[in-house]
Amino acid sequence: MSSSRPNCWITGAGGLIGNYLVRTAPQFAAQWQVTGILRAGLQDGTNAGVAHPNSSYSPAYRLLDLTDFQAVRRSFQEDKPQLIIHCAAVSRSPACEADPALARKVNVEVTAGLAELAADIPFLFFSSDLVFDGRKGHYVETDQAAPWCVYSETKIAAERIVLRNSKHIVVRVSLNGGTSPKGDRGFNEELRLAWEAGRTLKLFVDEFRCPMPAIVTARAIWELAGLNQPGLYHLAGTERLSRWEIGQLIASRCPHLNPRTEACSRADYQGPPRPPDTSLNCARIQQLLSFRLPGLGEWLRANPNEPF
Repeated sequence: MSSSRPNCWITGAGGLIGNYLVRTAPQFAAQWQVTGILRAGLQDGTNAGVAHPNSSYSPAYRLLDLTDFQAVRRSFQEDKPQLIIHCAAVSRSPACEADPALARKVNVEVTAGLAELAADIPFLFFSSDLVFDGRKGHYVETDQAAPWCVYSETKIAAERIVLRNSKHIVVRVSLNGGTSPKGDRGFNEELRLAWEAGRTLKLFVDEFRCPMPAIVTARAIWELAGLNQPGLYHLAGTERLSRWEIGQLIASRCPHLNPRTEACSRADYQGPPRPPDTSLNCARIQQLLSFRLPGLGEWLRANPNEPF
């Protein structure tokens, strides 16, 4: 890298959170030269939908197959990153169930390889509230993870690998929303796409998460990365919301789509396992941040003109 600033790799830069991290770096982490790591085919449209204060900002991108560990090692030696923020994953549970071997390779083996390369530098790994089975809710970092699907199994395994290094960080997040490059990665985008297709969505009144705008997640991650406070953290919205409540909030932002929802209960659900309440207690990370984490409804009301 020609820049005099230290380089930060952000994997999964074509996804929702990774893209927000790249595009908000001038605002929240100007001390870093950012390199977004992309899969082939995702190099176009990576700037879509994420506002940043410096219109001349042009981050670097690198096309890289993270499962090709020799290529990753060569690129690491060339770029010499001083921080890796690892967002890339097979993150949708149905995809993990359909191909468990791929899920383990990407979610566990790739994470292990990157953590090894980053043995002497900070490494921040994104995990999920879905490491919990949802029987308790309001989970704190010391609560026991309980795998209930292939996705949760891989995330738990990866967490353990990352936390072996005392310099490294694991951050468990909940649902994130916003505007992604391909227009389908945020939970809000999934709802909008369904309504655009004319579907009526059945949404549980008794399944709970703590959704968060991805731009808030990005701000918190950049702050945490600069604090030299390794360990395990929960990062999510401060409102525990049902799927039904989430749907109503997003529907209110897009009345032009004539959004249709139908309340339903998990008691009537016959599909694969779903954890009832993976709400997260974020008190630990909140103590470190310079700003108060908002709930989704609060943030939407305070930012009526933000695309969401």
